[in-house]
Amino acid sequence: MGTSAPLLGEPLPIELMNTVWGDRDGVHDALDGPSGAEAWLRAVLPRIEPLTAADLDGLTADDAEDLARRLRALRDALRRLAAEATGDPRPAAAAPVRDLAAAVAVVNEAAGAAPRWSALTWAPGGTPARSVRAGGRAPAAAVSAVAEETVALFGRPDRLRLRACLAPGCVLYFLKDHPRREWCSTACGNRVRAARHYRRRRRPAS
Repeated sequence: MGTSAPLLGEPLPIELMNTVWGDRDGVHDALDGPSGAEAWLRAVLPRIEPLTAADLDGLTADDAEDLARRLRALRDALRRLAAEATGDPRPAAAAPVRDLAAAVAVVNEAAGAAPRWSALTWAPGGTPARSVRAGGRAPAAAVSAVAEETVALFGRPDRLRLRACLAPGCVLYFLKDHPRREWCSTACGNRVRAARHYRRRRRPAS
């Protein structure tokens, strides 16, 4: 079963933020249990070095619980950092983590939870290549990889392009990759335009 979270092709930390998402029925959590957390991780697995499908296939029930707990904690911290960076005014998007220092501590702890290092492979007659290795169990290694990308995202000017989608009912974030982009997705943009059109048609003639 696939993840219920929208995957918009954003940087991995933003994809994790967006495991909290909204629709007409309210706000939902794609990481609301071990199966949801594993489904999300499998969906983004090709983007997480050096994790493989075999690592996830070997998860025990306790591992799956640990993974869900770690991902939710990092996700909630990320949403607090995103709210700080964007001045997010949306009450429905507020993270359970209220304190900025606490959110930063969660990210740093997650980033250091599993050692990661680069390794060079070079067989005779072949081409040298870089690979990434990680120590620790799969849940910690996976969350550590996302946390490392988080440090890079917020530690660079890219954070200035981070936006909260202000379409009605939306609680997602996105990276503004075009000067004209104002919404997380075409669907949100269409919803805003439809609402504007409806308001204009209902406005009494002067």
